[in-house]
This record gives sequence, C-alpha cells and structure tokens, in this order.
Amino acid sequence: MDSAIGTAVTGLFGMVIALAIVLGLAYVCLRFLRQWQDRGLGRREGEPDRQLRFVRALAVGQRERLMLVEAEGELMLIGVSPGSVTLLRNWGDGAPPVPAAPAFHLRSDGREAGA
Repeated sequence: MDSAIGTAVTGLFGMVIALAIVLGLAYVCLRFLRQWQDRGLGRREGEPDRQLRFVRALAVGQRERLMLVEAEGELMLIGVSPGSVTLLRNWGDGAPPVPAAPAFHLRSDGREAGA
C-alpha cells in the first residue's frame, strides 16, 4: 500500500514539474516573438523603425468603423468594413487634424437647441 501512494506522489510530482517546464518554455517563446514583432518582423540592423500606432476607433454601423491610425508620423483616418479598408483622410507628418465643426444639440422635437 505504501508503495502505491509513493508511486502516485512521484507521478504527480513529475507531472507538476513537466507542466512548469512547458509553461516556462511557452513564456520564453512568447517573449521572444513579441520582441521580434516589435523589432519590425525581421528588420535588418540600420533600417529605420517603422511605427504604427492605433489612436482611436468609432463604430458607425454593425460591422463598419472609422479608425484613426498613426503610421510613421502620418495621421490617417481610414474606413473599415467587412470587404474593404479605405483611406478617407491623411494628415501628413503627424500634423494635428483640422478642428471639427462646432457641435450642435437637437431638442426632443428635432430642432436645433437655441433656435
């Protein structure tokens, strides 16, 4: 009976050690892949960094959205739908976007507030 318990404990201990090794290898691989991706997917030394940054998104339908993205210093407004991606506006070299028209509010009867 004692040998059966000892065998079970040894098997359980071996399984825990194997799980720890597998999780450690997964962690190391994920860290390596993240660094490789951040470096530019195999970019050669001396090449300039290519930066892509998501700024904001706005859903305009069930599957359509407007996205503001900064890529290599340029600010771009793109429209994304299930079948296409369309560049709507480009503000080169990170220039701030043109201010939007002043907002107005509608009353419950559909007329502009203050009118």
